[in-house]
Amino acid sequence: MKRNNFVSLSLSLQRQLFAVALFVLALSIFSVSQFTSQSSAQTGQKMSTAPAANSGNGSAIVYPETKKGDTVDDYFGTKVADPYRWLEADANVPEVAAWVEAQNKVTFSYLDKIPFRQKIKDRLTQLYNYPRYTAPARRGDYFFYTKNDGLQNQSVWYRQKGLDGTPEVLLDPNKLSTDGTTKLGSVGISKDGKYFGYGVSKGGSDWNDIYVLDAATKQLQSDHVEWAKFTGVSWQGNGFYYSRYPAPAAGHELTTANEFHQVFYHKLGTPQSADVLVYENKANAMRFHSIATSDDERFAFLYVSEGGSGKKGNALYYRDSSKPGSAFIPIVAEVGEDSFSVVGNSGDKFLVSTDHKAPNSRVFLFESNKPEEKNWKDIIPEKPEPLDIANVVGGKLFVAYLKDVTAHAYVYTLEGKLENEIALPGLGTVGGFGGREDDKFTFYSFTTFNFPPTIYKYDIATKKSTLFRQPEIPGFKSADYETKQVFYTSKDGTRVPMFIVYKKGLKLDGNNPTLLYGYGGFNSTNSPGFSSLRLALLEQGFVYASANMRGGGEYGEKWHEAGTKLQKQNVFDDFIAAAEYLIANKYTSPSRLAIHGVSNGGLLVGAVANQRPELFKAVIQQAGVMDMLRFHKFTIGSAWKADYGSSEDAAQFKALYAYSPIHNIKTGTSYPATLITTADHDDRVVPAHSFKYAAALQAGQGGDNPILIRIDTKSGHGASSTTKAIEQTTDIYSFLMWNLGLTPN
Repeated sequence: MKRNNFVSLSLSLQRQLFAVALFVLALSIFSVSQFTSQSSAQTGQKMSTAPAANSGNGSAIVYPETKKGDTVDDYFGTKVADPYRWLEADANVPEVAAWVEAQNKVTFSYLDKIPFRQKIKDRLTQLYNYPRYTAPARRGDYFFYTKNDGLQNQSVWYRQKGLDGTPEVLLDPNKLSTDGTTKLGSVGISKDGKYFGYGVSKGGSDWNDIYVLDAATKQLQSDHVEWAKFTGVSWQGNGFYYSRYPAPAAGHELTTANEFHQVFYHKLGTPQSADVLVYENKANAMRFHSIATSDDERFAFLYVSEGGSGKKGNALYYRDSSKPGSAFIPIVAEVGEDSFSVVGNSGDKFLVSTDHKAPNSRVFLFESNKPEEKNWKDIIPEKPEPLDIANVVGGKLFVAYLKDVTAHAYVYTLEGKLENEIALPGLGTVGGFGGREDDKFTFYSFTTFNFPPTIYKYDIATKKSTLFRQPEIPGFKSADYETKQVFYTSKDGTRVPMFIVYKKGLKLDGNNPTLLYGYGGFNSTNSPGFSSLRLALLEQGFVYASANMRGGGEYGEKWHEAGTKLQKQNVFDDFIAAAEYLIANKYTSPSRLAIHGVSNGGLLVGAVANQRPELFKAVIQQAGVMDMLRFHKFTIGSAWKADYGSSEDAAQFKALYAYSPIHNIKTGTSYPATLITTADHDDRVVPAHSFKYAAALQAGQGGDNPILIRIDTKSGHGASSTTKAIEQTTDIYSFLMWNLGLTPN
């Protein structure tokens, strides 16, 4: 999922992970690659002639025949057939592998016939070829950051002494694999900057191997940690904390349910077998555990969250390393519905952000000698707008709020007195404000749909912001594009915001090709953000619309809850209303409207295409959660019960069954042209979701629109390389333009 409630990470840990100015490109975040077409004889699959669909050159698409089993499940007296259960097997099972090969043959045969596909790829390559940086983070006398020259498959880590020092390459992930699909995962740098700990992910999997580099000599140390997952690299003393699972059974690493998450401490120079087990919970197999450390490395903060019960909050404990042998002491002892996160400390006093008794969140002071809740003192009380960022840097508390989805940033004293607002370049998204408690300045980044992520340096003493790094994209002019925010009314009368982006001079004649994007889940805000790849659509006259439905974090926890469990249909109603707004206001028409969703957003577009197929011409469904009755049985799927509910509960089963994309396809219905994407190493939303959905939709399609699935290799739930991102986006845009009747200039 785009943002899962499987771990609660404090902002201290986020600083260690350098989550500064990292804006995800909405149209290029998932793995891609080209496939070599092979003959049907090689696949071992029979071919059927029905249903027929337009292949793009006037001939009919012949889909692979997908066998149907006789599996039937009984849910509280309701019999539910699951004929494609066999597709849940590992992709290396011969029968499944043959099906994948046959489907890819059909898909790439279709894409190969689109005459402008190479032209789109060339343009995307041009648009993506510009230097991109993350903000620097200080450790000791050195600053650490990443840079991508433009088309490098992975960004390179650099360090330099002082901001004016000469950059030196610290670690180049492009040298970790020949095809560029091995990338860095978790990163943590010791307080003095001497050691660089990093996770390595192969082929897009969430599994990480952790290694340690001596930052001065660039020498790889002997340390090697295996089977780490959903973890940071949190330094304390002569080692670091990390989270892992027991080693899975060979051959089932990407599908087996992840159970019994553990926290270990690894001492430098020792084998993993000597690591100290810090925390585990044998009574709760699906819980997640993570440790973050304070800037001074004195305190370790333990976060415990549920994976299977449906509770969305976390417990929070701390341990003082200055007291050897001390146990973890609770700040919040039990996992409940509320979230807690330490954002800074002054000695043994902690600033904690929470949505406890504050759906829009607040910051309170916790004193270890007065731990009872009655003694928690509000430093920043809850406000009408949701709190998006809270972080202590340089003796100040930096916070950002969302007002109608756009960011507003402020500086407070640690006692809660407002000092000033930080003037941002416009209405958009802010990120960063990371740093150490003794830093003299901090960095933040700003972006919006027509403003590339730009890094600013904020001087704490003078309260002034200065431009630090601004991307230069050849040929791009922000003034050529217009962004507006509109508000529309959903089915039940709820006011919902949406951003609309297009090239200036747009005529509202109802004939503009339009791509509507949404997410709507897991308290994740669908923020205004820039994508250079999206320019390839906008410059061809596309309208891009981004809806901010319930289920997200745009208006705090109440907005989130209104799109969860028994209320999930609200999310689909909000998205349908967004499409109807675009049509009614003559931005587009059903024959020119496409929709796009990723992960939880893939569920979104699958559900609404089932409910209102006549409203859309094309659907892009990427790595979606499509089987809502069985999602909790694979890898970390159980963690999503907090948002979705579970088919093991009678009332929740009824709600899930009513919208589950796989279970609501009506045979003979004319469905929109649909491109489904997934990848063999996606161990978050396992490919079986997309496999079963594609099979069911191909069998049920009653119209001429194509139903295609694109299955990548050596990729997972996130893009495994720049090359793959460009290749996948090429195929998505080619499919969109071809099916919306647009030929690029």
